[in-house]
Amino acid sequence: MFDALSSKLEATFKRLRSRGTLTESDVDSALQEIRVALLEADVNLQVAKDFCASVREQALGMKVLKSLNPGQMVIKFVFEELQRQMGAFAPLNLKFAPPVIIMLAGLQGSGKTTSCAKLARYLAETLRRNPLMVSLDVYRPAAIEQLAQLGQQLGIEVFPSSTSQSPVDIALSARNYAGQSGFDTLLMDTAGRLQIDDELMNELADVIEAVEPHEVLLVADAMTGQEAVNVARGFDERLDLDGLVLTKLDGDARGGAALSMRAVTGKPIKFIGIGEKLDALEPFHPDRLASRILGMGDVLTLIEKAVREVSFEDAKNLQKKIKKDEFTLEDFHSQLQTIKKMGSMTSLMNMIPGMGKMVQGVDEEAADHELKHIEAIIMSMTPSERRDHTVINGSRRKRIAKGSGTTVEEVNRMLEQFTGMRKVMKKLTKLGPAGMRGIGGLGNLAGALMHQKPPRVFGR
Repeated sequence: MFDALSSKLEATFKRLRSRGTLTESDVDSALQEIRVALLEADVNLQVAKDFCASVREQALGMKVLKSLNPGQMVIKFVFEELQRQMGAFAPLNLKFAPPVIIMLAGLQGSGKTTSCAKLARYLAETLRRNPLMVSLDVYRPAAIEQLAQLGQQLGIEVFPSSTSQSPVDIALSARNYAGQSGFDTLLMDTAGRLQIDDELMNELADVIEAVEPHEVLLVADAMTGQEAVNVARGFDERLDLDGLVLTKLDGDARGGAALSMRAVTGKPIKFIGIGEKLDALEPFHPDRLASRILGMGDVLTLIEKAVREVSFEDAKNLQKKIKKDEFTLEDFHSQLQTIKKMGSMTSLMNMIPGMGKMVQGVDEEAADHELKHIEAIIMSMTPSERRDHTVINGSRRKRIAKGSGTTVEEVNRMLEQFTGMRKVMKKLTKLGPAGMRGIGGLGNLAGALMHQKPPRVFGR
């Protein structure tokens, strides 16, 4: 989403770094480029103006202009201002007597129902809470059914609601049931409209008055750009929001909403949706997003994802195998399975400093399709072939290609990449932290993959 903005900022910073000293004219020229880049990314005009004015004020201090590396100092100020504009990390406030009630509001199509399920999953699996979901959308039976199906997928209970009841009655019944049945959190998915109107706002206000939710979150679609900021402002004026959930950040939106919402509404972004899968919801960390925008990666989030999927013992065993040159195709397949659970390959690469540019413009669907091909090839091998790839001769390659629905050339290419990857991974393990050992071997795998002649999965 931020690829274009990142590229333009990087070009500006490169010019700044190349100068031994900076003049006021140099700073103004760079800030003009930054302002244009922000506006093209659909950042609110006033936010872009304030952003550049703040950076200019700091950058023109005598200490900066006379410092040994003034270009780096300007980049530091841009990084800090990005964080300031997006606010501080603001987790859910769950320090109330149960059930803690969280209400999700928003326009139709913003992703409320899916976000409700994603948030329930996050509460259950990450925070170890016991959530109950309920739909207050009495106008769309499909919405009630959708939430029920999502709850079934997740193994999370959904309180039954009916189109013959009022939203307030359903909310009160769900709250009572949650309290009596031992649920510590109640998530309420509300109805939406195509636009903000009095009927919608009055209905939401009635629910808020009746059940007094502890958190009122607006779900807004990042793909709508500045319109999402306007919607947030409108909802906040009527409902006094506690925070925002920004969805569809994995799309081709230009990202301006994420940079503008906190500054315009004064309310924090608490979660971001980064995909359609039910695990594609993350707490919003402004410092990490600022780091990703400036091409510095987001290793903390990558580590958190890896820790959830890889045990310390597994990571340790993998390190030993790599060092002894015993990393097999079975291990490779296991690592691919783990990476798939963590998210798309391109999103993971964007979290590793310096690798974001290597996957810019890569087609996610094509990448996923290619990974499936690799998996099919590995699974078409015998156990002995997966444990020792050197036994795979010409006739075996033909059999593997036929069994996996690929060609002998594709089998050959995958084996060549695997052989080269093993060598790179062995070298990386000798580099200590620089070899990315700290992320359970996944960094080694990703780094090794990316250091090969680009396989088709990372750009053709």
